[in-house]
Amino acid sequence: MKDKEILKLVGIRIRALRKERGLSQEALGEKGGFHFSYIGQIERGEKNVSLLNLYKIAESLDVNLIQLFAYLDEEFMVTPAERDIQDIVGLLREANDEKIRLAKNVLREILRGSAST
Repeated sequence: MKDKEILKLVGIRIRALRKERGLSQEALGEKGGFHFSYIGQIERGEKNVSLLNLYKIAESLDVNLIQLFAYLDEEFMVTPAERDIQDIVGLLREANDEKIRLAKNVLREILRGSAST
């Protein structure tokens, strides 16, 4: 894979994740501490972004760093388990505090039970 291709693939993935979350380049930039034009340059594959900045972008998008490298139509994809975890996180984001605490307790009990079996 050529250098420019990887930059474009990462940029396309960041753009897709940003749009899925309904964020503008400006909003993503604010969350990560970047200027919106820098986000645009990354999305267009014009910037060779540092690992630390990729981490900040991933945090701002509420995804794991590895998900920035999960390209569509590529061999390296998000695992089904990772997709399930993201679905659970999405459900929790929509829940109120009481339901979040309840889900945490239920999950803790489920995982305790599976550790002993």
